[in-house]
Amino acid sequence: MRKAERARTTNETDIELSFAIDGEGQAEIKTDVPFMTHMLDLFTKHGQFDLSIHAKGDVDIDDHHTTEDIGICLGQALLEALGDKKGIKRYGSAFVPMDEALAQVVVDLSNRPHLEMRADFPAAKVGTFDTELVHEFLCKLALEARMNLHVIVHYGTNTHHMIEAVFKALGRALDEATMIDPRVKGIPSTKGML
Repeated sequence: MRKAERARTTNETDIELSFAIDGEGQAEIKTDVPFMTHMLDLFTKHGQFDLSIHAKGDVDIDDHHTTEDIGICLGQALLEALGDKKGIKRYGSAFVPMDEALAQVVVDLSNRPHLEMRADFPAAKVGTFDTELVHEFLCKLALEARMNLHVIVHYGTNTHHMIEAVFKALGRALDEATMIDPRVKGIPSTKGML
């Protein structure tokens, strides 16, 4: 099973994470950031991954450090779990509607980290969660997983729905990109490496 674990302890956060690519959509997620807990649960279910996260952070200041460090740990675990990337599809994409909102996520597990995000959230907060932290999480995830990640929210009026569509689409796009394709021999690149 393609799986990895990560732990990160700083003066701001304490995180233990276990991630399995070839899972069953099972999530055991406990964080001090309830909205991220909800989004990561959706990501796990729609990606058919198994994900365990126990994260505590300085949320008395704000949710930034915890959200950012979860992105770092998840990205590192994804990269390790992919191993040599032999036989993977490499690319994945998904459109996901959530009521009035429509999100699109496209990934390339290319070893060329980049985030391109087009999303205009109408509200600055969902509950107590700052919506600008979605970009922060995705940026750290893309950087640490060394993937090219494009996120487009085509439209929507409810910020919760828009972000939920992004996380579901992210799970589905990564599920596709990480799949082993028996037709792919070796590394899926003309360079011979990723």
